[in-house]
Amino acid sequence: MKKLVTVWMLIFAGSTFAQTASGDIVGELVSLKNNQPIIGAKTLIEDNGRRYQALTDENGRFRMTAIPAGKYTMKIYFLGDTMSNIAVDVPIEAYCNLGKIEFDPKVVAQRGVKITPKATIKFGEIPVEELTAMEIKRSPVKFDVKALVTTMSSEVKLSEDGELMFRGARKGDMIYVLDGIKSNEVFNVPSCSIARMMVYTGGLPAKYGDTLGGAVILETKSYFDLYRQWQAENAE
Repeated sequence: MKKLVTVWMLIFAGSTFAQTASGDIVGELVSLKNNQPIIGAKTLIEDNGRRYQALTDENGRFRMTAIPAGKYTMKIYFLGDTMSNIAVDVPIEAYCNLGKIEFDPKVVAQRGVKITPKATIKFGEIPVEELTAMEIKRSPVKFDVKALVTTMSSEVKLSEDGELMFRGARKGDMIYVLDGIKSNEVFNVPSCSIARMMVYTGGLPAKYGDTLGGAVILETKSYFDLYRQWQAENAE
């Protein structure tokens, strides 16, 4: 009976979490000509009638918040010119860091766009590692969620009895979140159903703050993820 209740909770959460899980987009906009920050440019994402936007500050930095997790294209407007078709992938409760974007005000639309990815975030930083569905598919330990976690960060080890250990915390002191459902037990989800995994090793968001260890966040693929995958595989 306990297993049936757990399965029901996971199914129910999967139908609602995709609509509420959100993340942020951060980046830095500079001039292609002199590498100086561009102030007051507008970054914009439009999704089914909803608009998410932010202005760049005095350092050229911007941050769009509370964007539902998923893939989007972003536009940037500055002095009547537009950069478009900037691909972004918003993770759950984390940042999509676009790094430094070089922009030529004299060039319209996408030409002149150069994005330099950054491994770390210089503002609002949270220690988090992420694996995409493609990276999971290629992993030699893709059939073991715990083993996948240990490959994501040197801060996490696997004890002799198979428990995850975060540096500075007791064995098993962690939070596991599967499609919005919290648990202290790690479920071994089929790798083909995982859309992304994230591991927080410190500086946990408030919603995961009831542990001294870390957090493993796992999001399974939605119908739309599978449909886009089918479209890509059957494209002529």
